[in-house]
Amino acid sequence: MKPPISTNEKKHLLEILQLRFEKNMYRHIGITWASIEAHISNQPDKLWVINEMNITDGEPDVIGYDKNENKYIFCDCSKESPKSRRSFCYDHEALNSRKEHKPKNSAINMASEIGIELLDEEQYNYLQSLENVDTKTSSWLKTPKSVRKLGGAIFGDFRFGRVFIYHNGAESYYAARGFRGMLKV
Repeated sequence: MKPPISTNEKKHLLEILQLRFEKNMYRHIGITWASIEAHISNQPDKLWVINEMNITDGEPDVIGYDKNENKYIFCDCSKESPKSRRSFCYDHEALNSRKEHKPKNSAINMASEIGIELLDEEQYNYLQSLENVDTKTSSWLKTPKSVRKLGGAIFGDFRFGRVFIYHNGAESYYAARGFRGMLKV
């Protein structure tokens, strides 16, 4: 069980989220801050996750609303892949397969520790439709099992005026590759 964030941390986090929300209205047309704040204020477990997204440089913001689940969709909206989540291989299996020069963690492990899911291709393309991100970095994406079974993993970036989804060995890691996550609240 994760410790709840303090009253002061909650207040500070809500202030940051509100400022980010108001500065980037194009990400959430038709959604009001008041409705989000009322929805998330009494969910300490979700606030903890959003706070972790924020302190690991993800710059979480609302990018949608799921009517069927009555949940707001928070996503890492940092311009480049979150700084504190770079230089990781894809998953635990890839991390264990490295005999030397191991990265400090894997994208899947850290996402699980934070409490988020990596974006899949469709979600990544949706984020890119809102604004161009990863113009100098790249982000690991949730990889189909068929690709992972063969030792690969996929990542995305934005170059030359378009989104590219590509592959690498899951055990690889780069200073400019991190991961983005999503959380429904």
